[in-house]
Amino acid sequence: MRLRELHVGCLGGGTGLPSLLGGLKTNPWLQVHAIVTMFDSGGSSGVLRDELGVLPPGDVLKCALALARDEGEARRVLLTRLPTLEHRRLGGHTGGNLLLSMMEQFSGDFQAAVDGLRAVLGCRGFVWPISTESASLCAEYGDGTMTTGEVEVDAGQAEGRFVRRVWLSPAVTIHPAARDALSRADAIIIGPGSFFTSLLPPLLVGGVRDVLADFQGPVVLVANLLTEGQGMADFTAADAVRRIAEAIGRPVDTVLFNSSRPPAEVLARYAGEHKRPLPLGDMPTGVEVVQAPFWHGPIARHQRRRLAYAMWGVLARRLL
Repeated sequence: MRLRELHVGCLGGGTGLPSLLGGLKTNPWLQVHAIVTMFDSGGSSGVLRDELGVLPPGDVLKCALALARDEGEARRVLLTRLPTLEHRRLGGHTGGNLLLSMMEQFSGDFQAAVDGLRAVLGCRGFVWPISTESASLCAEYGDGTMTTGEVEVDAGQAEGRFVRRVWLSPAVTIHPAARDALSRADAIIIGPGSFFTSLLPPLLVGGVRDVLADFQGPVVLVANLLTEGQGMADFTAADAVRRIAEAIGRPVDTVLFNSSRPPAEVLARYAGEHKRPLPLGDMPTGVEVVQAPFWHGPIARHQRRRLAYAMWGVLARRLL
C-alpha cells in the first residue's frame, strides 16, 4: 500500500453532515470538502433569508464549525443566540448566522463570506455552498398534493404523507467551486442527514448529476439511524440507495449501516415521534454494505470516531 492524500467530497447538510466532518477532519490523509445544501427555509436561516434577502447560512455554519480548529469554543461563541428583548430585529438569531449574513452583504459574495469564516475558525477542510442561487424545495406527495419549503416538506412527511418526488423552484445551477471540488474528489460521500430535505436537494441542483454520473471513484452513502416520521414508515436504507442512484445517474458503491440499537427507553422516546431504526431492506445487487455499531448514546447521532474510522477503512481499501 502506498499512502497518499485523498480528496473527499461530502454532500448534505443539517445535523448529520457535521457529525461526519468532525470525525474526518482529524485524519491527516484526508482533504475534506463539505458541499452543502442551501435551501433551508426554517428557523433563523429562513428568517434571515426572508428579511435580509441573504442566502440561508445555517447549514454552512454548522459544517464550518465542525471543521473548526477549536470546535467547542467556536460553537460556544457562534451558536449563542442574541436576546430578543434587547435586539428586536436581530434577537433569536445565532451570532454565526448573523456574522455570515453580514459578511455576505458586505462582500456581495456568499462564497467570499464562507471563505472568511473558514479563515477565522482555522477550518481543517473546505466548505462550499452547492449553489449561491436562491431556490425553494418543493414536494409532491403520494396523494397528489404539493407543498413548498423545506420545513413544510418535512412536516408533511412527518404527518404521514409519502413523498413521491422533490424538486427545486426555480431551477438553479451548481456553484463553480462546488463543481470543481466534486470533479477533483477521489471519493464522494453522501449523508447522513434528513433524506428529503438535506440529502436529495443538493443532488437536484443543475450540473451535479452531470459531474456524478461520470464519476470514477467510489460513491458512499452513510445511512441514517432512524426513519423520519409516519410518511417514511416503510422506508429502508435500500430505498435511499435506489433514489440516490436515480438522482445522480450512477450506482451507489458502498453503504455504511448502523447495526446497534440504543436502550428501550431511547427507542420509546423516538417512537413517540413516529421514528424507528432504519431497516436495511433489500439492497440492490453489487452494493457493498458495511455494518457497524455507529449509534452510541441517548441521541440519534453517529459516533464521530467510529464513523470516521469505518469510512477510512472503506476509502483505503478502494483507493489505495
